[in-house]
Amino acid sequence: MHRRFFNAVLAGLGLSLGGHVARAIAQGTPVDTETFLLTTNGWVPNNQKLPVILYRNALGISEADPASSFEELFQTNGWPPQWRNGVYPFHHYHTEGHEVLGIYGGSAELMLGGPGARKVSVHAGDIVLLPAGTGHMKISANDQFGVVGAYPPNQSFDIVRQAPSTTQLQRLAALPFPGTDPVCGANGPVPHDWHYG
Repeated sequence: MHRRFFNAVLAGLGLSLGGHVARAIAQGTPVDTETFLLTTNGWVPNNQKLPVILYRNALGISEADPASSFEELFQTNGWPPQWRNGVYPFHHYHTEGHEVLGIYGGSAELMLGGPGARKVSVHAGDIVLLPAGTGHMKISANDQFGVVGAYPPNQSFDIVRQAPSTTQLQRLAALPFPGTDPVCGANGPVPHDWHYG
């Protein structure tokens, strides 16, 4: 069975192939990834075709300005960084871009997929890739929690806190597909595991 098809079947069942190993080209270190697909949850559309990807311990945190390491990694892999901050403490999603979150400090518990969906713990060094439409919010975090946000070229973010309009649904369906993985470039999970169909 072709690996993409197998992964798509697992994602469709809400499962993932644990221990999938990618390679962070800029860092030259192995990165363990977890993937899962989120279905529509009330007013949160999520993304019916593209899974969330969690990159665990993707970057070491040892520099005076650890956020710059994430910015450099994302920029190198074609996802221009756009901000440093945290994650909003309310459910929301974006229709104008796929979003990657580099956790450069502290730890947090996030809710992905909208109210009552999937809780995920993240720590400094982790990266979370959210396909457009994926609900997310911060449940709790320590004082050191810090995030770098990046998007594919010519994509950005809106903050949507209600059911999508017809225009927003059309935008989600037509959003350009990223050509590279934000962590691993041309050889990472995005080019291999993200595909429409």
